[in-house]
Amino acid sequence: MGVSGSGKSTLGSLLARALDCPFLEGDDFHSVEAIAKMRAGHPLSDVDRWPWLDRLGEAVGTAARTHGRAVATCSALKRRYRDRLIAATAGSVRFVLLDTDRDELVERLQHRAHHYMPASLLDSQLDSLELPAPDEPVLALDAHHSPSELCYAAITWAQGT
Repeated sequence: MGVSGSGKSTLGSLLARALDCPFLEGDDFHSVEAIAKMRAGHPLSDVDRWPWLDRLGEAVGTAARTHGRAVATCSALKRRYRDRLIAATAGSVRFVLLDTDRDELVERLQHRAHHYMPASLLDSQLDSLELPAPDEPVLALDAHHSPSELCYAAITWAQGT
């Protein structure tokens, strides 16, 4: 989980390979209308997000039940989004928050090609981000670390919880 440009897809694919399980890219579950809205520079509302979170959560739950576990990417910016995902999976869910400073995120977004999420929406995501509460199943990691270091930390944490 994390804002656009935090490294979710890179870490997610590494984790899935390391854990030998399915990887679900959360962006693939957005509706055509939601993608068009973001591409036009408009942030999604909660009404836009609910069906997306439900589709993604259901797919994660199905993949986890079929394969024993699954890894997915999702911004999951607010607690109610994380709660919705947990409910939609109907299973055990853990989140890894990739956190870094705005300047780093802007730099990453400027060098990312072929993605519909414009850098102009970064501030709306940062404004929406609700840092996880202590009672949530979330590991926060500094996204400045290398993907392999992040992967190792996430696996070590997941094995201990």
